[in-house]
Amino acid sequence: MADRNASVYSTSGRKKSVAEEPVTSVLKGGDIPVNDSGREWTADEEVLAALGYKPEFKREFTLWTTFSVSFAVLGLLPSFATTLYYGMGYAGTAGMTWGWLVAMIGIQSVAASMAELCSSMPTSGGLYYASAVLAPPGWGPFAAWITGWSNWMGQVTGAPSVNYGTSAMILASASISNPNYTPTNYQTFLLTVLLQLIHGCMASLPTRWIGRVNSAGTTFNILALIAVIIIIPAACDRTALNLELNLPKFTASSEVWGDIYQGTSYPAGVSVLMSFIGVIWTMSGYDSPFHLAEECSNANIASPRAIFLTSATGGIFGWFLQLVVAYTVVDIPGALTSSLGQPFAAYLVQVLPQRLVLLVLSITIIAGFAMGQGCMIAASRVTFAYARDGCFPFSRYWKHVNTVTHTPVNAVWFNNAVGCCLLLLIFGGNLAIGAIFSIGALAAFVAFTTPIFIRVFFVGNRFRPGPWNLGKLSIPIGRIASAFVALMVPILCLPASTGDSLTLASMNWTCVVYGGPMTLILIWWFVDARKWFKGPKINLDHLMLDREDQAAQLGGTIEGKDALGRSSSSDGDVPGEMPAGKQVGDMKPEGL
Repeated sequence: MADRNASVYSTSGRKKSVAEEPVTSVLKGGDIPVNDSGREWTADEEVLAALGYKPEFKREFTLWTTFSVSFAVLGLLPSFATTLYYGMGYAGTAGMTWGWLVAMIGIQSVAASMAELCSSMPTSGGLYYASAVLAPPGWGPFAAWITGWSNWMGQVTGAPSVNYGTSAMILASASISNPNYTPTNYQTFLLTVLLQLIHGCMASLPTRWIGRVNSAGTTFNILALIAVIIIIPAACDRTALNLELNLPKFTASSEVWGDIYQGTSYPAGVSVLMSFIGVIWTMSGYDSPFHLAEECSNANIASPRAIFLTSATGGIFGWFLQLVVAYTVVDIPGALTSSLGQPFAAYLVQVLPQRLVLLVLSITIIAGFAMGQGCMIAASRVTFAYARDGCFPFSRYWKHVNTVTHTPVNAVWFNNAVGCCLLLLIFGGNLAIGAIFSIGALAAFVAFTTPIFIRVFFVGNRFRPGPWNLGKLSIPIGRIASAFVALMVPILCLPASTGDSLTLASMNWTCVVYGGPMTLILIWWFVDARKWFKGPKINLDHLMLDREDQAAQLGGTIEGKDALGRSSSSDGDVPGEMPAGKQVGDMKPEGL
């Protein structure tokens, strides 16, 4: 591990403290990052240097703007509207009420454990970097490989799935206004691709502008969520809209909390667990501050705070929204099978007058638009970080930072192209395109929990926490997070139907669409990638204090140079130079 009280050298040769708080780094404790930028590093840049990376972004995100991006990616209102088919369709109102609370225990545990890792390793590589550093000796590159690819798959499906849901709501609104109009798959595809292109342009803007856009988007998301939570129960008119049913204004609590809708072929308890896909996918955006850490000031405190606050705030407000819908829904099967093609829109038609239906849908569509561009931004930072370490084919193109905007524009459009290809699943039907939601939940959770599992069960109390940490609760919370994900991974792959009812049309394609690429990635690892992929690459010149020990480890004598590049083989106090091409995966952090 590299302490923040290690030293860096400026170009003038003057030593400068890395910083005060500890970091968990792929660099060994004796290594000294070299500052050849021509200016003194800020405290945040020193932390990044201690992690082995050159400062490449402008740090124009604050705690609020980082939280804004994260909350925009979370997008409670549009996320809920998009995944209502799963949250309500598998277990009904029971899954939406107490089911949400049960799921949030596991989700908040994952978020808290992730925030602790972020404080110790505030880099864009995030979970991938943490897996490489914490894994047992010899396993770092493989752990990083699995974590990185799984996380990228979850990230790259984010914007397409959100934009698909937004497009479906736009076309459903048109259908409500004109009952003779029925949306087609072709129209949904084109509209979704248009949203992808718009968001690609927005995500290519300078960081300062992105921060402002996301601040406005998050403010609108919060206000829209509060407005919808108020509008629906206040204006709900189930009696007038459903005269033949003679319904009260709200459903009785005993029915809301006690009745489990049999939307699957499994026992009630399994159906409730399957409904968690809605919670997991809705709450999967809280990792964004980790990937934005290199653009955030005071990153090892602000970024973990943003992770924890995003999950906690989303969990509370999301539950309120779930309660509102659970107490007012009239006909669950009718909402799920409506010709509108969007369960949330069909639900609104059951409980609100048409003008208010269109108002709520309009608010949700705007919030969904803000969420889509937030997802595009977060995914591009993940792609940049992994390309920087050579994970992708043609990584040299995707890791490029635009000299004008100082943002990874190439990574934005690479993700955009992949996302547009995924949208071709629209032509396979609702369950086929629905796989991108399950992939987002499954892939993200596998990536989220891999470094947490390693930290809990392999590193234990030897882990060096950053300034934001869980203290004595770290191990217990990490165990809860690991157990929750271990339970949910197979659940997320179950089809809703079994036996003779299971057909190609009703199949859960998550295990194929996620499992297929991951299988190919594993084959790639064992056939070729293990020969050249060594984990995160250090892209920063650095010197070694313990020259003799390092020389022995590397199997040769290291010719030392001082900070100005002068030969210093005779002075044992002068650091040795890092051999060209040496990578992090070849070393092991001190104390692990």
